[in-house]
Amino acid sequence: MSDATLNSVTQDPDDFAVQIADQIKTFIVAVSEVSKAEEPEEAVPVLLLQVSQLLLAGGRLGAYEDILPDERYEPDLGAEPDADGLRERFAELLEPIDVYSEVFDPYEPRKPPVPHRISDDLADLVTDLGHGLAHYEADRTAEAMWWWQFSYFSNWGSTASAALRALQSLIAHIRLNQPLQELDGLDTDQDPGDGDLAEEAGRVMAEEIAGPLGLRPVL
Repeated sequence: MSDATLNSVTQDPDDFAVQIADQIKTFIVAVSEVSKAEEPEEAVPVLLLQVSQLLLAGGRLGAYEDILPDERYEPDLGAEPDADGLRERFAELLEPIDVYSEVFDPYEPRKPPVPHRISDDLADLVTDLGHGLAHYEADRTAEAMWWWQFSYFSNWGSTASAALRALQSLIAHIRLNQPLQELDGLDTDQDPGDGDLAEEAGRVMAEEIAGPLGLRPVL
């Protein structure tokens, strides 16, 4: 086992909690700020970086020993923050490159890809992470860490992984000169055989994202 893995498993719990909380706070603040961008070329590279860094925190939580909360039942947090505004801003900012296809469980055979939206993923991540952050800021550190670890395995880890693959693919298609119309694009409201979304996404990436990022345009 490497030193990095040993450190993740055996690190002092208080120091570990502070580091994870800082990474999660940074992600929430950064994503909220990116949602105010005017153009997708301003958002996609930053989102790629932020989701990558969030998954580092998730990997550390996954490698860490099982965390148990102090109380048997979760304390009431009151009303959950509403992420619909964030979701809507990203849906508008990233349209029509918002929709992508994803296989939920790679170990479950013969499951077809399903349509997802980056905007939904980001809003769900902020909601999941914010739930734990509310516990942390109320000095319920064990509850926060339990929630972040549990929801990493049950929800936000797979959500962040899917979003990262989509974001990485967006930039890779531009850098490798591979138009998105070569893919079978999916929309959550369209028949899976409809390629209009993919064609439009490829055109928008070429015209609106590749140029401003200084990347080679799709021909």
